[in-house]
Amino acid sequence: MIEPLYQAAENRYLSGMKYRRAGHSGILLPEISLGLWHNFGDVDTLAGSKRKLHHAFDCGITHFDLANNYGPSEGSAEKTFGQVMKSSFAPYRDELFISTKAGHDMWPGPYGTWGSRKSLMASLDQSLRRMNLEYVDVFYSHRYDPDTPLEETMQALVDIVRQGKALYVGLSKYPYEAACRAYQYLREHDVPCLLYQGRYNLFNLAPAEEHILEQARENGAGFIAFSPLAQGLLTNRYLNGIPEDSRIARGGFLKSSALTPEVLTRIRTLNDIALRRGQTLAEMALAWLLKDELVTSVIVGASSVEQLDDNLKALQNTDFSEEELKEIDEALSK
Repeated sequence: MIEPLYQAAENRYLSGMKYRRAGHSGILLPEISLGLWHNFGDVDTLAGSKRKLHHAFDCGITHFDLANNYGPSEGSAEKTFGQVMKSSFAPYRDELFISTKAGHDMWPGPYGTWGSRKSLMASLDQSLRRMNLEYVDVFYSHRYDPDTPLEETMQALVDIVRQGKALYVGLSKYPYEAACRAYQYLREHDVPCLLYQGRYNLFNLAPAEEHILEQARENGAGFIAFSPLAQGLLTNRYLNGIPEDSRIARGGFLKSSALTPEVLTRIRTLNDIALRRGQTLAEMALAWLLKDELVTSVIVGASSVEQLDDNLKALQNTDFSEEELKEIDEALSK
């Protein structure tokens, strides 16, 4: 049976998706973006990945977030995306905002990781081939390299833009002081940082507490949150223990040690607050991030189209009363 040619939904920009400006730039990102960290690698079916990517775009999600090592295995999420790019998304390339990153372990030897010029340049060339792209919209330094001179890493980003292999550059997970120097270097070389990507959720408030959010705004960059559901903890998955098909049970990044009695109590309390708001815990956790104008977009993963639809429901109510915010703060302090 020949698969019918994909045609994007004509009403994709009327589906309820809202767009926020990324820092001081002309880029507008969807409030919810789709990340390919998990559930798009070679352990997943191409048909399932294609279905999720098509559905995301049909719902107004124009930003797809990748990295060289996403999978599993490393590189396989980019290969999957590249197949969908070639078969489906090519006519819509100018509507898509595609990001990738380099900086974590990717191939053996000293140049398959961290932030040297050689590593970043080689990695991006590989990523472009895997994704069937001539350029990415934003290329991130995936983590701060304490041993490579910051100037070398930043100059590689500058040159990548000047070579036309990326339109913009970003930083991911940089500590405050290193980010200060990185923002300054990029600004002085006329390739300002567009986005800062950090782990931010109800269980990880570090970007706010460490002033990363404010720092991004002061430097004209947008902030984009990843792991907004704490890898599934901020859902109803673990209210009654560890399901057999859960991420913890499968032995992924999330370990059973993360689900302590104290954490379980917080999850149940937050779930009660969400129910009173008429939301699931996942919807409320996403809405809580989007209530802040300093957050440009929130990256969600998706194991199914249905899960993606559930996450998109968060957009229907991102307002919180003072009482609700107080209840959430109290729940987190338990």
